Amino acid sequence: MSLFKSIATFGGFTFVSRITGFLRDMVLANMLGAGMVSDAFFVSFKLPNLFRSLFAEGAFTSAFVPIFSQKLVGEGKKKSMLFASEAISILVFFLLIFVVLFEVFMPYVVDVLAPGFVHDTGKMELATSLCRITFPFLLFISIVSFQAGILNSFEKFAAPAAAPIILNLMMIISGFLFVPFSATPAHGFAVGITVAGFLEILWLGYFLKRQNAKISPYYNIKKVLQNPEIKTLFKRIAPGVVGAGIYQINMVVDTIIVSLVGTGAISWLYYANRLQQLPLGVVGAAISVALLPILSKQLKANDITESCRTQDKAVEYGALLSFPAAVLMIVLAYPVINILFEHGRFTASDSQMTSYAVIAYSVGLPCYVLVKALMPNFFARGDTVTPVKYSAVVFLTNLIFNLILMRPFGHVGIAAATTIAAFVSLFQYVYGLKKRGYWQVSGVLIYKIAKIAFCSLLMGAVVFSAEQALNLTFGGWLHLGIICKLCILGGLGILGLATFLILAKITRVLDISEIFKLLQKKRGVHAK
Repeated sequence: MSLFKSIATFGGFTFVSRITGFLRDMVLANMLGAGMVSDAFFVSFKLPNLFRSLFAEGAFTSAFVPIFSQKLVGEGKKKSMLFASEAISILVFFLLIFVVLFEVFMPYVVDVLAPGFVHDTGKMELATSLCRITFPFLLFISIVSFQAGILNSFEKFAAPAAAPIILNLMMIISGFLFVPFSATPAHGFAVGITVAGFLEILWLGYFLKRQNAKISPYYNIKKVLQNPEIKTLFKRIAPGVVGAGIYQINMVVDTIIVSLVGTGAISWLYYANRLQQLPLGVVGAAISVALLPILSKQLKANDITESCRTQDKAVEYGALLSFPAAVLMIVLAYPVINILFEHGRFTASDSQMTSYAVIAYSVGLPCYVLVKALMPNFFARGDTVTPVKYSAVVFLTNLIFNLILMRPFGHVGIAAATTIAAFVSLFQYVYGLKKRGYWQVSGVLIYKIAKIAFCSLLMGAVVFSAEQALNLTFGGWLHLGIICKLCILGGLGILGLATFLILAKITRVLDISEIFKLLQKKRGVHAK
């Protein structure tokens, strides 16, 4: 499967997942609002997701997929699945211990994660209770990430990309299934999170069975740890915890610091980050997930020229999709937040505060997407140490600017610090790949990216002008009914897309005929 098809497949299902995620967040905003209960809930939601990103989707997957993919090419499916069985046995064993320890010491964990809760006994107790309900989700979703890594190595991207839809739908259903019988709405949603993790295991287990990819757990952990390949895996995992998960680490630093800002700030940043996760997940994650096994196989075959060409395409696709997305999010931040979340307990003031954070995050969005496109180049070579060094710099940058900007700008300053860290991260990866001779950005690629940025800014000016004209016409179109607002927002989105496509065609940034050929080729393959 080509890089374009892999990105399109994974990105398409991820897009559906993000849409259901917005529906989920609309339900959460309606039932939780932006106050004490929602702040406590989002801390409990972020805790298992942090370690999932670090251990499972981050370090473990980034270390496991290249080894598994290369074994698949060199030694065949049977030996690869034996290695996978040993790896999952180790993962589950250590995660079980980890989860049990955290359940016991959860009050101290919440103290660290949300120090601003310390002086509010009710808030602290609620957060601790919710974290204990949601934390087993870490074990379940880590197994899911492992299953997804195997399927991705088989170039099966649809089922793993669709798995998060289960979480979103389960949380929506929880609003009617668990919430009415829970102490607070947050308790009901917390139960739904853990149940969803188990359902996702069943979902991907079915697709592994279709691939005849049987996983047989090993119970002699001591013997498994003596396997040289498992030792290699662990050597790569340790530094990868930081290297692959820097975005989530920065988000947790933001949570810790923003808990000191005041009630509601955690929720504002959560909803702003959720909006950014749409393009970051659809584009950035799709490119990263699709690129890693492809690059691993090309480097295993010593096809350096093709691997550089693949990297160029990944960066180009990342820029082509992230720049216009970032501009649209900046221009339409408030209308989108208003329409999605301003219902029930989520007020107009909450929408305004959230939109400021959206704008601050969006400026750095292209940087994070491009980093997602560059990072697999290190992991595909088994180099998990270099990303750690970069991540340490990014972490310190984020922390320093958090402390500098928090006091004058509150939660918006914290979002801005994340964006500054994104620029630093991108510079490191571009420079580091060039220095090591792995890849360097060409003049042609720089010129393309510049044209993409130019087209995106012109598109933003057109959409902004149209939105202002609507405000003058209707005296503020956000006071209209929900159907009218949705139609207008959709119209502005279509106008932006059409404008960008026309400009991209004029400036020869985008060869639409080439994309149609790829899509037709894909249909032809399915027809056979």
